[in-house]
Amino acid sequence: MNEFELIAKLTQRLPTNDSVKVGAGDDCAVLDLGLKDQSVLFKTDAVVEGIHFTAETEPERIGHKALGRCLSDIAAMGGTPTHALVTLGLPSGYDPERISQIYRGMSALALRHHVAIVGGETTTNPGQLLISVALLGTVKQDKAGLRSGAKVGDGIFVSGQLGGSFTGKHLDFEPRLAEGRWLVENFTIHSMMDISDGLAGDLRHILKQSGVGALLHAEMVPVSREAIMASREKTSSKPAMLAALTDGEDFELLFTVPAKQAVALKDSWKAQFPNLPLSCIGKIIKEPGLHLRDLRGVRELHDHGYVHHAQS
Repeated sequence: MNEFELIAKLTQRLPTNDSVKVGAGDDCAVLDLGLKDQSVLFKTDAVVEGIHFTAETEPERIGHKALGRCLSDIAAMGGTPTHALVTLGLPSGYDPERISQIYRGMSALALRHHVAIVGGETTTNPGQLLISVALLGTVKQDKAGLRSGAKVGDGIFVSGQLGGSFTGKHLDFEPRLAEGRWLVENFTIHSMMDISDGLAGDLRHILKQSGVGALLHAEMVPVSREAIMASREKTSSKPAMLAALTDGEDFELLFTVPAKQAVALKDSWKAQFPNLPLSCIGKIIKEPGLHLRDLRGVRELHDHGYVHHAQS
């Protein structure tokens, strides 16, 4: 059973109440807690030694990643992060100075985005270090970028470049918070999420929840220089295009907008964020599934992004 199958099983009958506007299944929960013109965003995420970082990873970068993953999900909703709680699962014989340096990395990122770290919990986790962050944020009412609203004819966009994150980006990425807020405030964003498990896998979440398909154009997918070099130098077994589709941990924005807004969006984005590329990589279609057009023609894409497998 993979993580998505397990999540589907666990979330079938979760208790809820009238305050829940969006529950399990999106980048964040969206809650109506009576704030004027604002919804509350609620998110949790965890990083584990041996999976998301190694024992040799610089501790400040671990802290950056631990908080950054949650910030990226708030960005994908078009929201503003506000308060965080941090839970540490500490292995036996842990180094207190290393943990302090991890907190310095988290704190530096939190300060840049005006996030208050307001407490947390420590516990024992034999074997490896685990860091779990719970994050609150806000978003303007009815402006949250959800996965479920993609419509036939929408253009599919991604920010930045994709693939090769294992060379360092997965530890040093900048959550696209300003970009996410700007998008929901200035354009009709039918669907949006961040790319954490790979373009091919994450786009499928949008397609499934929206009941649509997609056609990607291979030459439009922004392949990173790192993915190209890793393929050339054989430090990765994947061709560069496959890396861009499946590597994951890019933490870029993936979103769809009405086709009539596509040109204006690209022009406005270039003026607003001149140092961050924006690419239109395809369109939403009626036919189910994920399809790729390349030099060989159009074919259904069966490659997926990163999937955790639960042990039975």
